[in-house]
Amino acid sequence: MLEVQDLHRVFGEGENAVHILKGLNFSVKRGEFMLIVGSSGSGKSTLLNQIGLLDRPTSGKVIIDGTDTSILDDNQRSIFRSVKLGFIFQFSNLIADLTVLENVLLPRDIQRTPEGAEDEAKQLLQSVGMENQMYKFANKISGGQAQRVAISRALVNKPAIVLADEPTGNLDSKMALSTVSLLKSLNKKYNQTFIIVTHDRPQFGEVDKVITLIDGEIVHGELEASFA
Repeated sequence: MLEVQDLHRVFGEGENAVHILKGLNFSVKRGEFMLIVGSSGSGKSTLLNQIGLLDRPTSGKVIIDGTDTSILDDNQRSIFRSVKLGFIFQFSNLIADLTVLENVLLPRDIQRTPEGAEDEAKQLLQSVGMENQMYKFANKISGGQAQRVAISRALVNKPAIVLADEPTGNLDSKMALSTVSLLKSLNKKYNQTFIIVTHDRPQFGEVDKVITLIDGEIVHGELEASFA
C-alpha cells in the first residue's frame, strides 16, 4: 500500500540547510495499523506531510497504491490526495455552522460524488456512536464527539490510507483511550491502512508496526515486536 524509498527532506540551502528526513526506507501493507513515534523535532510531522502529499520531498519516492507520487504535478497530487487519503488531526476542525452530517459529507461534496454519500456518512456516524447527534450543529457537541465526527469525515471517501497527526493529543485520558479503541476497530472493519503520528506510544497498545524517528532517521527497525 505504501513504499517510502530513500526519502530526504531538506529545508533551506547552503549553510542554512536543515536536513529533517535522512534517507528513510520502509513499507506498509494494506490494512496495517502503524505508528510513527519520536520526540518533538524528530521529523514525525514532516514525514506525515510527505506521505500525505502536503509537501514534496527533496529527493526519494513516496509510492502509494502502486503510484509513484513524485512524478505527479500539483493538480494531479491534489486529486490523488482527495481520492486516496483521509486525514485526522489533533483538532477536529469542524465547520461550526454546519451540522455533524454536513461536516462528514464535505469531502464527498468536494469530490462531487454525491451518489450514496448520505447513507454512507450515516453508517459511519453510527459506527462511531454519533447516530443520535448527526443533525446537531458542530459547535453544539463535545470535543470527544467532534473528534469522532472528524474520524468519520476522514473515512467517507473510502481512502486507501488514513493519516492521523496526534489524534488523541487534545483529549483527556479516558476519551483518548476510547478514540484509540475506535480507530483500531475501524481499521479492522474497513481494512484500511492507518498511519498515526503520536508522542504517546503506550496509549496505543499492540499495533502492527512502529517506526521511531530520532533526528530524521529510523531507529530500532520497524517491527512492533521491538517495542512490546
